[in-house]
Amino acid sequence: MSEQLHPLAPHHLPMFITAPGETDVLMVVMGVLLVAALLALGNIYLRLHSLPERMAHRSQKLQFEIVAILGLLALFTHIHLFWIAGLLLAFIDLPDFSSPLRSIAGSVEKIAGETSTSTKADVAPSATQELPPPMAEERRPEDFDGPKKEVHSHA
Repeated sequence: MSEQLHPLAPHHLPMFITAPGETDVLMVVMGVLLVAALLALGNIYLRLHSLPERMAHRSQKLQFEIVAILGLLALFTHIHLFWIAGLLLAFIDLPDFSSPLRSIAGSVEKIAGETSTSTKADVAPSATQELPPPMAEERRPEDFDGPKKEVHSHA
């Protein structure tokens, strides 16, 4: 039995029309191309989306965390204003206020003769340990006997 074309069909069929039971090569190629294009565009989108975080990575930890949170909010809420705010914040170098304040606090503690609060918390005695004896320069109110010399008035 020979297959005969329909009398109204053209005698020359284009190459993208496949015979019944054969693999449609054009559809397979287009499917692979579609998957590759989706992966490439998704990769470009996510790299562009993480641009503020990659820029803020060289800055302070707090600034990086704020930019990362803004990026996540923009990703999950689709509010692009969060991404723009994160990008602007990544471009701005925030001044470092904490280092000078820590230095001032450390200097004041040295002047007052106290140890740092962070070192106090690290060496805090447990309930089973005995407290160390007080320092020689430290004076408690019960040790104070009053003035040693008498004060005379000049009246």
